[in-house]
Amino acid sequence: MLLLYRLLVNLTLLFSPFIIFIRLLNGKEHPKRFLEKYGIESKNRATGKLIWFHGSSVGEILSVIPLIEKLEKNKNISQILLTSNTLSSSKVFKNFKLKKTIHQFFPIDSSLIVNKFLNYWKPSLVVFVESEIWPNMILKISKKKIPLILINARITKKTFKKWDKISSFSKNIFEKFDLCLSQNDETNVFLKNLGVRKIEKVGNLKFSESSLKINKSLDYNTKKFLKSKKILIAGVSTHKSEEIFCAKVFEKLKVSIKNGILLIIPRHIDRSTEIAKEMKNFGLNVHLHSSKTKILNDTNVYLVDTFGETKLFLRHCNWVFMGGSLINHGGQNPLEPARLGCKIIHGPFIDNFKEVYALMKNSKISYEIKNINKANEYILRQLKKNVNSKKNIKIINSLGYEILNNNQKELSKYI
Repeated sequence: MLLLYRLLVNLTLLFSPFIIFIRLLNGKEHPKRFLEKYGIESKNRATGKLIWFHGSSVGEILSVIPLIEKLEKNKNISQILLTSNTLSSSKVFKNFKLKKTIHQFFPIDSSLIVNKFLNYWKPSLVVFVESEIWPNMILKISKKKIPLILINARITKKTFKKWDKISSFSKNIFEKFDLCLSQNDETNVFLKNLGVRKIEKVGNLKFSESSLKINKSLDYNTKKFLKSKKILIAGVSTHKSEEIFCAKVFEKLKVSIKNGILLIIPRHIDRSTEIAKEMKNFGLNVHLHSSKTKILNDTNVYLVDTFGETKLFLRHCNWVFMGGSLINHGGQNPLEPARLGCKIIHGPFIDNFKEVYALMKNSKISYEIKNINKANEYILRQLKKNVNSKKNIKIINSLGYEILNNNQKELSKYI
């Protein structure tokens, strides 16, 4: 299996100039830094101890920034190398003022390139984030006897089944980790079956994830409209059929509550035209955020059909319905709205984030609903209360602080 993998990697390497050229044309590669993927560094290594963190993309990078900020205070560490695969993550990195940390793109997982990369950077400790498994890199790290840790580890049942089909190959890779810090009990079981010897459950690092400072805000007319209305339900990261559910809940609520609106932020904005049509079939008046036209006062549904503005709208919400939870999808991550003080309503299908939801349920931040009546009852109860968003934020921050400290404590044993 390893020979087949290496053959595929070498074929990818052969065609990589063409692939990277196409990606450059599409704005998906850095025009001055793409050579980093061939192990050609663009930054200098400092003398002394270097710790290397690798996360795939933006989410993983944001989750480890608080941990890196803590480690920068360690006088024994001269430099921290942070690698990722995507252009967007390199742009996000620039938003943080880190003194000891530099960013490079992760190299192609070819044995020659991997060896060149490791020989230059000479890390004292390697930390991979979540589910980043690169066989050639992992085997080379092990061969060089560099401690290797997987943090915020998360393996779903679906992913485990894939690895289990090639169990001898998988175990040869996973047994090379000196330590895995997992998000949940399910991952612990899967990691053990895959050959990991030392596993600790410390929780989801995304509870302590760094939030990017948002310099922009909603335009004046949108803010004015939202302040003049009451958001009765906000559907966030919704999937097909879940917008209809939200519309039915809204229909019941607006009978007794005037001046209310339904806010919809779909998971896939390319469905916006379809969603708008469904809402109109309910007799609801829809405004598309991208239209930039005047927002009519009789608008019932505000549909966010643009990228990168979710947080701007969440600031105006006291509670949200998290999508992907009424269908057999496994749910969506509720931490972003929770960190902004929103209470979370969700359906029963939350397998991908069940331990996150369990912690939030224990803290009375989340509530499961199975039908329209339950959702209606919950929202009516919330409307009678003064939702204390600052209290919700404090709870999430407290959970995040504990998880962050547990991760730092385990890593410090290898530094």
